Amino acid sequence: MQNVEITALYAGLCALLVMALAFRVVSFRRGRQVGLGTGGDRDGEIRIRTHANAVEYIPLALILMLIAEINGLAPLWLHCIGGTLVIARLLHALGLVGGKGGYHPGRFFGTALTWLVIIALAVIDIASVF
Repeated sequence: MQNVEITALYAGLCALLVMALAFRVVSFRRGRQVGLGTGGDRDGEIRIRTHANAVEYIPLALILMLIAEINGLAPLWLHCIGGTLVIARLLHALGLVGGKGGYHPGRFFGTALTWLVIIALAVIDIASVF
């Protein structure tokens, strides 16, 4: 069986980020005694969307990365892609919070880099079939 240590590294780092974002949601809900949703609080909405956005994009990127690693993509490329993904998701989270849900360079570049990673991996995985 093939090791997939590189994807494992970035999956672990992304998991820690998702858990940190989840902790922020739980802290908000406990502090404001909100069982579900945001209770109309803008800060809660931002925290929830920051966590949800990570959960929406990270799994797809990691699945594509895992396929690329199994198919033999060079370790250097995998580290470049994985590192970019982690940086992108951190930028997005910081930007969404820092911009209070509005425009922020971190949010913009985090989104752009995340999309770039996903598109690049999709092309790599499709190309590996041919």
